[in-house]
Amino acid sequence: MNRWSTTLILLIISIYAKAQSVSGRVEEAGTSAPLAGVSIRLLPGSLGTVTDENGRYRLNARPGSYRLLVSALGYRTRESRIDIRAGETLDVRLEPTAITLNQHTVVTTTRTETGEFARPEVTSVLTATELRRRAPRTVPEALFGLPGVWLQKTNHGGGSPFVRGLTGQQTLLLVDGIRLNNATFRSGPNQYLNTIDPQSVERIEVVRSSGSVGYGSDAIGGVVNVLTRTPQFSEKKGFTGRAFGKVASAGMEYSSRAEAGYQSATLAVTGGLAYRKFGDLLAGRGLGFERPTGYTQLSGDIKARARLGSRYVATAAYQDLEQDRVPVFHKVQLENFQYNQFDPQRRQLAYARLEGFYGSPWLESVQVTASWQRQIEGRQSRKNGTPTEVQERDQTATSGLTLLARSQPATFWQIQTGVELYADRVSSVRRDVNVQTGAGVDKRGLYPDGATMNSLAAFQLHTLTFQKLTLTAGGRYNAYEITIPEKTLGEATVRPSALVGNAGVSYAVIPAVRLVASVQSAFRAPNVDDMGTLGIVDFRYEVPNNSLKPERSLNKEAGVKIRTNRFSAAVLGYHNALTNFISRVRAGRDSIQGYPVYLKHNSSEAFIRGLETDVEWEAGRNWLVYGNLNYTYGQNVTAAEPFRRIPPLNGRAGVTYQKSAYWLRAETLLAAKQDRLAKGDKDDNRIPKGGTPGWQIVNLSGGYRWRSLTVSAELHNLTNEAYRTHGSGVDGVGRSAWIAVEIGL
Repeated sequence: MNRWSTTLILLIISIYAKAQSVSGRVEEAGTSAPLAGVSIRLLPGSLGTVTDENGRYRLNARPGSYRLLVSALGYRTRESRIDIRAGETLDVRLEPTAITLNQHTVVTTTRTETGEFARPEVTSVLTATELRRRAPRTVPEALFGLPGVWLQKTNHGGGSPFVRGLTGQQTLLLVDGIRLNNATFRSGPNQYLNTIDPQSVERIEVVRSSGSVGYGSDAIGGVVNVLTRTPQFSEKKGFTGRAFGKVASAGMEYSSRAEAGYQSATLAVTGGLAYRKFGDLLAGRGLGFERPTGYTQLSGDIKARARLGSRYVATAAYQDLEQDRVPVFHKVQLENFQYNQFDPQRRQLAYARLEGFYGSPWLESVQVTASWQRQIEGRQSRKNGTPTEVQERDQTATSGLTLLARSQPATFWQIQTGVELYADRVSSVRRDVNVQTGAGVDKRGLYPDGATMNSLAAFQLHTLTFQKLTLTAGGRYNAYEITIPEKTLGEATVRPSALVGNAGVSYAVIPAVRLVASVQSAFRAPNVDDMGTLGIVDFRYEVPNNSLKPERSLNKEAGVKIRTNRFSAAVLGYHNALTNFISRVRAGRDSIQGYPVYLKHNSSEAFIRGLETDVEWEAGRNWLVYGNLNYTYGQNVTAAEPFRRIPPLNGRAGVTYQKSAYWLRAETLLAAKQDRLAKGDKDDNRIPKGGTPGWQIVNLSGGYRWRSLTVSAELHNLTNEAYRTHGSGVDGVGRSAWIAVEIGL
């Protein structure tokens, strides 16, 4: 670490520059009314503030050229170029709008702020406004109906996003840009995204294409980046606070969260505590309560930011969430278990981040992030008619260090350079206990105890922006060392590596229409779950294999983006070729403990192709009509059968009426029947014989905002449709209602 420390110190040493300021007033176009609470950001960087009750703002910054980004709920985002040399004044007028598609500034595609419309990639964005209005029960459920995203729920305490037909190990999950995926991430659906408190989230970005160049292994289908609430600096010192409460019908949810914070020109802090109690799920017509599915959740988080002079901003954050007694419903219902549950299901994340802003063409800014994360998964199960309780506990601790440097050697050329280091260590134990006598026997855990996975990567992303043309390109080299200390098979160490690249183009035929295309290679290094699993997983018994190689993919996509004052759309087609894909094959033995025995091999070549459409139309003043439709087709070429768990044709459509004080929405979500099944799907007891039936649900929602008070409510599944999202182990929620109240202090 001495060499790392010396390098970082050299990178952030520079001459202190005297700060200047930019100030002004933000008004509503047409009425000249001052707008309070408008977000003001200087890009690149993290300097920001909000307007006061008179619509005024003031920001201190070192001299240089910036982009001033001005955004607010219900208004079109404005971006202006400004050169800060002395005290500058810039007044801004915002135009009201209901359109959000193609309007966002996103961070996930290039790991820095950039406008999404001009990029070749397509990003689905869930904003703070939508999160407040929808008040989601969990983070996975917040993604339900998002363009290009499908949601599978093995249990009520889970939720795994499918991005372009891939999930689990092939979809990368991030929290504030830090990897959530680790050495024991399971193949197929998992519950890890549910270990984030939804009320701590500020926005969610889903990059619907390969992301291996920017983020490394696992980003074959796409990247889901959950960005938590960030405290803002303010010229006016003061304390802040927020209280949230939500209740759902039939006792299905009782949620609460309290926040407190402090803000000034140089220090901003916010922290929160949340408690949630979820009752058993009430499904649709004829299904009734699905017991057991309820559980409890306790979480806390804190984030602090400090300005260290005019050049540096430091951030420190800690998150801790624990879920207790989370039942796996389909195990109890279909596999003769008296009980089968996760207890606890816990995630802890701590990170420190230092950002330095230099203004040099070859070193505009530097960001260094050190992180530590621990995921704990306890499992207890007992079958009917047996006295033995199986107690398992897996723990994965991850340390990370990331260095990002941003350069702009020319006005049209931006470069993002990065170095990443991650180190995982796995602890896994199991004990079989006779509940009648209390006697116990220690056995090998699901994973080899003491297994490790280390990775080191370097990458670079380039963006060339001309009047009508945007070109992107990048590359990454990633090296891994994975050690499996298996007692029966002997210790094994493998050192896979990968070199991946991407290139994209976005061309403005006219200012409102852009043609986009890109090609991206991606990879997934085999992890400890792949190489060392021994035990019951889903409906099979898995045995280890330490000779696996990285999975590979090549994704090609093309489409069109449209953005006018009253209409926005995105249409994209893609084809993702998968090679060396890791799949389960029968291991020759008939069964162990009544389960068929499987082994993982690099045995498959496959492809997934699809078409995604997303439309928003401002049909009249205050009226927004929107919809999306997603088609996915997957084929396992090697096995000459459909690719596993491919989502059915699905979509969402709705209409929203909104004014500054209130909003109303009618929405329908639908999915076609999925009867195109792989053999693994047919063997999966969560999927009905003959496939998953199609379904359609209708929801009505609305809300009112007065000063610092927001009330939102929803009538869900009005027709009480009995439905299940394809591959899930629980059914969808039946006719129900919820109401949520948020008060700012």
